[in-house]
Amino acid sequence: MALKPIGRREALLLGAATLAATACSEQKSGQGQGDPVTIVYTGGNFAATLQQLMKQKRFLQDMGLRPNFISVGDGSKVIGALLSGQADICMASGFGQVLPAIERGGGLKVLAGSEVLLLHLIYSSRPEIKTLKDLEGRTVGVGSLGALLHSITVALLRKNAVDPTRITFVNVGSSADVFRAVVAKVVDAGPSELDYMQQEGKYDVHGLTDGNFWDGLPEYTNQASYASERAIRERRDVLVRTLAAYARLYRFISSPESRDEYLAARSEALGKDEREEALAQWSFFQQHASFATDLALSEERIRYMQDLNVSLGIQKSVLPNARVSDMSLAQDAVKLLAKS
Repeated sequence: MALKPIGRREALLLGAATLAATACSEQKSGQGQGDPVTIVYTGGNFAATLQQLMKQKRFLQDMGLRPNFISVGDGSKVIGALLSGQADICMASGFGQVLPAIERGGGLKVLAGSEVLLLHLIYSSRPEIKTLKDLEGRTVGVGSLGALLHSITVALLRKNAVDPTRITFVNVGSSADVFRAVVAKVVDAGPSELDYMQQEGKYDVHGLTDGNFWDGLPEYTNQASYASERAIRERRDVLVRTLAAYARLYRFISSPESRDEYLAARSEALGKDEREEALAQWSFFQQHASFATDLALSEERIRYMQDLNVSLGIQKSVLPNARVSDMSLAQDAVKLLAKS
């Protein structure tokens, strides 16, 4: 299936259509209290767990905010929601596709780091596919071109001397959608979250021996926070408080005391109790300290993402860091959190 980059207009239309027709809008907590903030996120087990835990801990409400969460299928739809003004900020999602959108004139800025280290693994239900090299001539499920799942897969393939042009990439949606497509043999393989590592027999899948992203591609930034320039200009205080609330959440998840609440939040978010999968995810955070607890995202990490985009042909040139990011809001959020 051929994948083509989308322009700003297409992103706006796609985001508006998706939010109007299929986005999951959740009930606002503390109705009538605090300043409203709409947070958009992509589907996936981790993203759903993060939002459920935030609702349970009420860190946003503690910052005088009244949150609303909307879920969309992939990064292009997140961009559409932000540019159309239907969402104020994306707190934790892949941002590779944000950079070419900025290059094309999209008024967006990367604001902070989130869960920085990739927690993905390439799975396959085909027993003959054991390594990345075995993917040549096969179909691999990802999201849209340039978004997280596609770009990390290409980067890992290249790093292991596997030619991505010999692989057919199929846009099937989020990481959860990719895993379902792998299990159903709709695609031959695909990257999804590590939750299922301990349950491979249950789903009749296996991880590729060299398909581990957290060790194989540590320089790639998994998730970041970003918003439109209009939201930064008109709602800066709200965005700073939102960032502060999430920094508090990241610090909580990174602590050993969070285990039971994290497992309960995941069960509630997914509507099922998958203790082993939840423990695998939580243990990863403890072992690798993968959250940006200070919200920092270095210029070097952003530069790596731009270089990768240029090599993929979805970005023409590396932009000055000041054009693509504004870390002053994250700095203000950390100061605010220190005072609270």
